[in-house]
Amino acid sequence: MNTTSEATTGEVRLIAYLVPKPGKEEDLAAAIRDISADVLREPGCAAYIAHQSCERPGTIVMYEVWEDDAALDVHVASAPFQRLAGRFDELLGEPLKLERLQLLT
Repeated sequence: MNTTSEATTGEVRLIAYLVPKPGKEEDLAAAIRDISADVLREPGCAAYIAHQSCERPGTIVMYEVWEDDAALDVHVASAPFQRLAGRFDELLGEPLKLERLQLLT
């Protein structure tokens, strides 16, 4: 998974959408809960907050804030994320969707 198109600096805010396969909603939620505490301890992680969509029950919407692209890249390579990613074929009904955010000032 390529999280950056080119090297950039500065805080990275993103939303990740994880849409479960039918019948895998609870398994996906449990998998996210299982890694959340470890991810929050990763260097450069300022926020890693899981939500469930009200419009699409079972869909997990993650709000993440990373110190910079390097911290996000370390997260993607980390054991907790790789453990989750290793289950994507089993759990996800759609590909993981990442949406970068820009803070309005």
